[in-house]
Amino acid sequence: MPEDPLKALSDQASEAHAKIQQAHQQINPVVAIRRGLRDSGIPADVMTIDCLRTRRRIMLVLHDKELGILLYQFLSLDENPGDDFQRKSLSEVNTDTLFSWMQSYFSDETQNKQSGTRP
Repeated sequence: MPEDPLKALSDQASEAHAKIQQAHQQINPVVAIRRGLRDSGIPADVMTIDCLRTRRRIMLVLHDKELGILLYQFLSLDENPGDDFQRKSLSEVNTDTLFSWMQSYFSDETQNKQSGTRP
């Protein structure tokens, strides 16, 4: 039986979180799983990875209608997600992918760039 995609993504995010804290102590992301969409009838799970210092968020969505695909957006904590999610095959997403996204999007260099240059 295939592994639960949310559990696999959660495990990868936990590993990436540990790696980012070792490599970049100033980046202390907060990882959360939100099931509120399911509670309101939308067949999807959401994971957010937030950096409170830079006020940036990476939103990851696993939607039942797009099995095997990760929907994701790079936002500020003050933004509401839009409909313009990027898509990546779950088989292409791993701990290193999430680490890279956190490192590049939550770093000070990204904060100093224009908002249009996101990973």
